[in-house]
Amino acid sequence: MVRLIDSHTHLDMPQFQKDLHGVIERARNSGVVAMITVGISLDSSEKALEIARKYPFIYSTVGCHPHGAHDLPGEEMSRLKELAMDPRVVAWGETGLDYYRDRAPRDKQRACLRQQVALARECRLPLVIHDREAHDDVIRILKDESAQEVGGVIHCFSGDWNYAKKCLDLGFYISVPGTVTYKNAEIQREVVRKCPLERLMVETDAPYLTPVPYRGKRNEPAYVVFTAKKVSELRNMPLDEISERLTENTVRLFRLTGL
Repeated sequence: MVRLIDSHTHLDMPQFQKDLHGVIERARNSGVVAMITVGISLDSSEKALEIARKYPFIYSTVGCHPHGAHDLPGEEMSRLKELAMDPRVVAWGETGLDYYRDRAPRDKQRACLRQQVALARECRLPLVIHDREAHDDVIRILKDESAQEVGGVIHCFSGDWNYAKKCLDLGFYISVPGTVTYKNAEIQREVVRKCPLERLMVETDAPYLTPVPYRGKRNEPAYVVFTAKKVSELRNMPLDEISERLTENTVRLFRLTGL
């Protein structure tokens, strides 16, 4: 059986409310040895941590997603920092920029990202970065705010190889979701082929971005194995070998213990 980590999932989402324990059990039975459930707001971060505290193989993050970007007041920052001190919290995020949906004004997104890079550095946590059609601004802000001091991962990587090199140069990892299994994902597949293996990770972003053969249905952590299978095919490596390497990378970045 393979050993994999779902490096980015959202177990606090309402889509999992009715059968969360079953979702977790299916993941474990599929070879998923750990999951990182990602906060996207203060409320979501609190719920993610609550889940992580219940399962020794689940970890969480804290952060504010660009869809809800706003100037973080002192009280909210203090509460997020308090959550970040919990040993079950392994990263800051999901934060970043989204110029595709544009659900928050872009100036607010940029200001919120800058605040959170500073908080990640203060808490000495790696960053989980969301970047959709905002590559230039993401790189500029990460450089401006010295994000390389803590590093992190560009989750659901959607850029080309030239952009990937810029992220790698900053010390960031590249994480690919189930979209790499889609027919129109050749740009993403090129990144997977060329990325240094020691800087590559996999994720589900569940309940979203379900891989083939379950595309169109709710995603869940068990399905990360299909993404890993595509990566093994693209890298021409056995699935068990590539899975071990991907797992090692995730453990290293997030400093996971007990695995």
